[in-house]
Amino acid sequence: MQENNNQNNEVGELDINHLMQIRRDKLKELQEQKNDPYEITKFDRTNTAGEIKSNYENFEQKDVTVAGRIIAKRIMGKASFCTIQDCDEKIQSYVSINDLGEENYKAFKTWDIGDIIGITGFVFKTRTEEISIHAKKVILLSKSLRPLPEKFHGLKDMDLRYRQRYVDLIMNPEVKETFILRSKIISKIREILNEKGYLEVETPILNTISGGATAKPFITHHNTLNLDMYLRIALELNLKRLIVGGFDKVYEIGRVFRNEGMDIRHNPEFTELELYAAYEDFHDMMDITEELFSRTAEEVLGTTKITYQGQEIDLTPGWKRITMVDSIKEVCGIDFNKIQTDEEAVNLAKEKGIEIPDKTKETRGDVISLFFDEYVEKTLIQPTFIYEYPVEISPLAKKCKDDKRMTERFEVFISGREYGNAFSELNDPIDQYERFKKQVEAREAGDEEAAMMDEDFIQALEIGLPPTGGLGIGIDRLVMLLTDSASIRDALLFPTMKPLN
Repeated sequence: MQENNNQNNEVGELDINHLMQIRRDKLKELQEQKNDPYEITKFDRTNTAGEIKSNYENFEQKDVTVAGRIIAKRIMGKASFCTIQDCDEKIQSYVSINDLGEENYKAFKTWDIGDIIGITGFVFKTRTEEISIHAKKVILLSKSLRPLPEKFHGLKDMDLRYRQRYVDLIMNPEVKETFILRSKIISKIREILNEKGYLEVETPILNTISGGATAKPFITHHNTLNLDMYLRIALELNLKRLIVGGFDKVYEIGRVFRNEGMDIRHNPEFTELELYAAYEDFHDMMDITEELFSRTAEEVLGTTKITYQGQEIDLTPGWKRITMVDSIKEVCGIDFNKIQTDEEAVNLAKEKGIEIPDKTKETRGDVISLFFDEYVEKTLIQPTFIYEYPVEISPLAKKCKDDKRMTERFEVFISGREYGNAFSELNDPIDQYERFKKQVEAREAGDEEAAMMDEDFIQALEIGLPPTGGLGIGIDRLVMLLTDSASIRDALLFPTMKPLN
């Protein structure tokens, strides 16, 4: 039984299981004729569709060999047109019985939308000026046993698009462009850091404790050691061990894992850049953050002025820099410089209806953070560095010289979202030990996100960590920003999804 040549509406017209059986029957027939496409191990292409279409004057009337997936097909008796899609473009091919011969042309007519084929022929333009290939030879390279979504409706269901990214990439070319840009963005970041003398390194994903951030970890088990282990929640502690060991500048771009909820900004596994530079501080980290964002945008997109979800954003260096306390005062008129005690801060929070999550958070520093989250973050549209964070929420940052309640830490915000986090790194082992102890107390009180004690890291600090600046940037969020993607799932090829069953 033959499928209708106009297969654009095939999924809507026939039951998908019936269509799959038709295709399996076709495959079986090919195999019986000793023409099993799955036995083909290699196909030599000379060019891609994109190369041909962008340099037509160099290819006109010349023979080429291309390969790709059939995405359209129009049968007209003894001549036909089909369109294939390869890695970078689509291109039309003219196929006729006179060129292929009766037997090969008959076989071609049975091929389906979604099949992968090879075409050899010469390049020309049709009467409508469409660049095409006049086929001299065609070959079936792989049989598609499952129909693609119907052409005009495509793959619209977002949940299904994330689950079946392989189909999404075929049906929605703009999705492929997002991930091409993602690759270019990461490559550009590496290029910038390498030219600045940073050394790219790799650190363990599995650790015996979780550390380097405040987040709930994923737990796994090592059978041979009979030991529970944690998937890393940050790259920080091992990278700082390398600074202790004598490397001046290091960075890692790697996956980290946090056992947290999922929304448009969060995925349980994500890609993070962390870098550390000896003899630098958090002001230097502001400078390199500006450079990484602006140069990457300029060299990948061609501009530092972008639009994100309808908002015009200017990434040109010279970003606003303001303390957390001053930003709260600027937005809502509350001056925490005049609030000196935990009791005053907690009473103010109650007065303003700001909920404090638990007793361990009833401190001036925690309340400052809650006020910032409630009033300020959503207002930060243009790139802004918020610096001097309370010590209670910054267990790995160096204290400010003039106010020991605050730390030399910043976060960078764009379009109301946080994109990076940086410190003048705490290198006092005694202070670090005391802060770890407070984190352990919070953990024992029920805070699953609090840090664990890392005795080995304390020993590393006791060996001696030079003054060091450290920076972390969420790569997925940066990709979202530069590709105008609404959700983090649009910036991840395979986002975490709940199983359908």
